[in-house]
Amino acid sequence: MPAIPSSKAQAARKAVAARLRELMLDAGLKGQEVAARCGWHASKTSRILNGTTPPSGDDIRAWCTACGAEDQAPDLIAASRAVESMYMEWRRLHRTGLRRVQEDFYTLHQEAQACRVYVSNVVPGFLQTPAYATGLLASITRFQGTPNDVPEAVVARVARSRFLYEGNHRFAVVMEETVLRNRIGDAEVMAGQLRHLLTALPLASLSFGVVPFGAERTMWPLEAFYLYDDRRAVVETLTAEIQVTQPREISDYARAFGELSKAAVYGDAARTLINEALATFG
Repeated sequence: MPAIPSSKAQAARKAVAARLRELMLDAGLKGQEVAARCGWHASKTSRILNGTTPPSGDDIRAWCTACGAEDQAPDLIAASRAVESMYMEWRRLHRTGLRRVQEDFYTLHQEAQACRVYVSNVVPGFLQTPAYATGLLASITRFQGTPNDVPEAVVARVARSRFLYEGNHRFAVVMEETVLRNRIGDAEVMAGQLRHLLTALPLASLSFGVVPFGAERTMWPLEAFYLYDDRRAVVETLTAEIQVTQPREISDYARAFGELSKAAVYGDAARTLINEALATFG
């Protein structure tokens, strides 16, 4: 995954730093004077102004007080927190195990009426079997070296599938054909997962497309992303989860999903590709 999402988070952090600099200049202060008033070393002020050290809420309150702009603190704290939630490393999110993050995704699905999903690596969580989810989450836990709560995380992940059957939720999935053949677990696990996809195809709540290997496409393969209504996109990379809430960027992901959908096949054609993959697992 390119460093673009993390650089966007850095740019947003710098925007907060620029606003702090404006407050300092409006107050007629220099960096050393702000540091003295806040009771910290001048190097900390420099790091905050350069965007290399994200300020805590207490740091922002102290800065605003030092500049006589206490009324600016709430908005700046909110902006800073939004920056830090934009790009979250998986190891940080999973520091106590995987279950909590799976529960957070459950809430996102619960609150969204429409969920559009593009995957180029693994089956989406709400379509995973327990055995497939166990194999995948165990691999993630081993790779990241985080606490092992795989059984609890699997329960939380698979619970999302209820929204395929309950309420007015709608799901649109576009999957690269390689996902059908990427082996997660043994052959029996994969066969069970593919059979599960076949049973899900007729669901009224689900639009399911597969981009064949030989498809002519206008959009190149991307990292996996989930669009929740038109308010949030969650992008999954090897090392981090990126939360996208800027309308222009959400529009870009929606447009990309539309282009990828054009390259996909549906219905009987998708069923044929699943069955062909299933045959390779015996």
